[in-house]
Amino acid sequence: MVEGLIGIKLGMSRGADADGNLYAVTLIKAGPCAVIQKKEPSAGGRQAVQLGLVEDRAVKKPNKPQTGHFAKSGTPVVRVLREFQHDGTAELKEGDKVLVDIFQPGDEVDVIGTSKGKGFQGVIRRHGFAGGKGSHGSMFHRRPGSIGASSFPSRVVKGQKMPGQMGHARVTAKNLRVIEADKDNHLLVLRGAVPGPNGGYVVIKKRASHG
Repeated sequence: MVEGLIGIKLGMSRGADADGNLYAVTLIKAGPCAVIQKKEPSAGGRQAVQLGLVEDRAVKKPNKPQTGHFAKSGTPVVRVLREFQHDGTAELKEGDKVLVDIFQPGDEVDVIGTSKGKGFQGVIRRHGFAGGKGSHGSMFHRRPGSIGASSFPSRVVKGQKMPGQMGHARVTAKNLRVIEADKDNHLLVLRGAVPGPNGGYVVIKKRASHG
């Protein structure tokens, strides 16, 4: 069984439990994914497969290396490729499809995505600093204040919270529960929030069972 799939975040909605309590859910178009390449375990390696997300829009002008790579599996060139572990319980061939039914309601998954980019931000928005006084005479309304000691170590230490790029980083949302897996529509419904904007690519991986 393959450990996960590539998907596209569609948006968020809400669900309700048996007691009528509401909770947030995220809808993901998970797959269909095609097996592009099989990677057999080597010395100290792992058995894995390279999956490609099959989308409605084809790649218009694939280059020669892409064409050659995908020709081996007999699948059209796709935009997104990811590698997943494969336990070998089900025989997979290059060109086979992996669908959302690898997940079942009640499964717990981790979702990896790229968070929304916020651009260059100051310390108040980026790190939650309080800022200086707002009254007349204050010289640091939204400034960070002192960023280091003068005599020792006479430098700014690593990891000092400063203004900079906020967001647009790899984020993993862990322990999300599968509410529904619709094989016909390639739809996966998860309880909780998933990183990234609507239309962003995500990777859904099963959590390893312990015990």
